[in-house]
Amino acid sequence: MSRKNYTFTSESVSEGHPDKVCDRISDAILDAFLTEEPNARVACETFATTDQVVVGGEVGLTDKDRLHEHLGKIDAIVRECVKDIGYEQDKFHWNTLRVLNLLHPQSAHISQGVDKDGAGDQGIMFGFAVDETPDLMPAPIQYAHAILRRLAEARKSGAEPTLGPDAKSQLSLRYEDGKPVEVTSIVLSTQHRDIGQTSADIRAIVEPYIRETLPQGWLTEKTEWWVNPTGTFVIGGPDGDAGLTGRKIIVDTYGGAAPHGGGAFSGKDPTKVDRSAAYAARYLAKNVVSAGMASRCTIQISYAIGVAKPLSVYVDTHGTGEVDAAAIERAIPKVMDLSPRGIREHLQLNRPIYARTAAYGHFGRAPEADGGFSWERTDLVEALKRAV
Repeated sequence: MSRKNYTFTSESVSEGHPDKVCDRISDAILDAFLTEEPNARVACETFATTDQVVVGGEVGLTDKDRLHEHLGKIDAIVRECVKDIGYEQDKFHWNTLRVLNLLHPQSAHISQGVDKDGAGDQGIMFGFAVDETPDLMPAPIQYAHAILRRLAEARKSGAEPTLGPDAKSQLSLRYEDGKPVEVTSIVLSTQHRDIGQTSADIRAIVEPYIRETLPQGWLTEKTEWWVNPTGTFVIGGPDGDAGLTGRKIIVDTYGGAAPHGGGAFSGKDPTKVDRSAAYAARYLAKNVVSAGMASRCTIQISYAIGVAKPLSVYVDTHGTGEVDAAAIERAIPKVMDLSPRGIREHLQLNRPIYARTAAYGHFGRAPEADGGFSWERTDLVEALKRAV
């Protein structure tokens, strides 16, 4: 029997965190290629450090002349991302940093399997959903994201001009009878522009935003606050700490509350099942919980490179199931084609919808009119019920 009373912690990082800067650049490059051609192939990695961004990896368009032309736009894409995030500081400024573009055409040995509708690589992918928040996400990671997103809004609107782009949050939630009831501690470290500001000054700025973001009653007299606990945090972003694409996979998913297959998302086109199958698994798990079949659901899907059909589908309802997990496993292939092509078509993933996923989580976001976060829809509920 699973525990009902415990404390669980998750962390988030802002769009200005060095690794998230890199995720954003990689996904913006992906979006640019998908805008040019829906079947573009992209596996883009970004590295950022003081005054420099390095972009490398594999890209592919059917028209080789257009591919060469498009590679010439990388410098502008990088600078626009860094500018939008808000970096105009000494040693990392969008207008003066150096951009090194090492992107090259995709390997023919990889593309030969993908072109036949096979998976772009072997691997295991997990999806998860739980009914403890309206978005069916684990509460610690969902609210850790929400705090940083709210602070970014305040910074960018000009309401809090002394805040910088780089920030991290960490939320410890006490669970009672399996439901989150209280924040036992909150950690918030945020870059700031005024070297004279103390931790107390920063807390005075951020606390109202944190209080408006968290559910009523979760913050109590016993809640421990740790705001900029090391003191001054003026030098941030890639100048303070180097960044790399794909280094925040737990932040991107469920905050440690569920398994992760190990593959990163950002910079990968949807033929890469690391990304698309993880989205599909979340989509299916969310629909299982929305259908009332369980209050908690984990789904694993596995693939082999060049093979279209998934090798396995596993469902775990963690003792909360109203329906046998094996019955859900049998129902899933009836309601969704889990081949890489089937996933792309069902969720309409061959669109430039990825830069927006690079910060504040790939899951627990509202589906958008242009197809962004399509994997957060709950439109399979009735089909699942019929199939079961």
